[in-house]
Amino acid sequence: MLDGEYVLPLRWSDDSELADLTDYLRRLTAEIPVTVVDGSPPELFARHAAAWAGLVRHLRPEPWPGPNGKVAGVVTGVRAARSERIVLADDDVRYDRAALARVLAQLDDADVVRPQNVFRPTPWHARWDTGRTLLNRAFAADYPGTYALRRSPFLAMGGYRGDVLFENLEMVRTLRAHGGREQRANDVFVPRRPPTAAHFWSQRPRQAYDDLAQPWRLVAALALWPVVLEGVLRRRPLRLAALAAGVVLTAEIGRRRDDGRTAFGATSPLWAPVWLLERGLFSWLALDARFRRGGVAYGGSRLRTAASMPWSLRAHPRPPLTGHSGGPSTDACPAAPPGHRLP
Repeated sequence: MLDGEYVLPLRWSDDSELADLTDYLRRLTAEIPVTVVDGSPPELFARHAAAWAGLVRHLRPEPWPGPNGKVAGVVTGVRAARSERIVLADDDVRYDRAALARVLAQLDDADVVRPQNVFRPTPWHARWDTGRTLLNRAFAADYPGTYALRRSPFLAMGGYRGDVLFENLEMVRTLRAHGGREQRANDVFVPRRPPTAAHFWSQRPRQAYDDLAQPWRLVAALALWPVVLEGVLRRRPLRLAALAAGVVLTAEIGRRRDDGRTAFGATSPLWAPVWLLERGLFSWLALDARFRRGGVAYGGSRLRTAASMPWSLRAHPRPPLTGHSGGPSTDACPAAPPGHRLP
């Protein structure tokens, strides 16, 4: 059994993926203790409890300020964790033992570790979104649906805001603002199930809105369509072809970084211009949502803030959290051995 704990925040409105997730949890619990923080409606919660009886520790999320339910699930899971070393993962992430061991081991020298998600399988919309992944890798690192972190720094930073859209960035920025160390594990490839095509399209406005927390990205995205339209109106195809070729070349740099060619197909960079055109369009719509509509639609409300700026987090630190044994649970699995605490 690995020295750590796996925390999975979950909120489902239907159980179409229950069999697949249950099969994954059955394999996963042979490697590491698992806590599922389940904010699903009561009838689904009860069904999950029956399916996972004796397999995982199954908790309800505790109240947390803000409408972003994932933050409540993460905070509840970390506070209830029985190990210092924690792997946080969305319900579509699929670790194997080797990847788990690598991200947990990197916590020897870091407070949070950011691995690289890779879509498996790869329908057309997954290849489309892989263009984003490769461009992110070319400049720094992608934002995955999973992180490894140390519990004590998370508690010391007081959790993080639950009224932001880009909750992963908010968590990492809050940790950095409290002196935490981040490790970008671009060569640890963790499979992730792609969304349905319909869900992919529904994500476009919200993912573009995330860039409001990263101004340089937003400015670059907003500038794209004026450049493209200028090239079309002035009939400058060579300029447009050079722009597209530059984007593909940048994505190929991202594919080659940190053994990326072992995880991303040779044609993956060709999707980068398509993704960039999409992001440029939806970035203008994100500005409209921010200034005319008061934010982006999320769970029946509107979220105004994508994520806090680093200077704001440093200027307004949060009070520390205390750990606890968790809320109502079902069928707790044996506690993991305590992780090694770094000085």
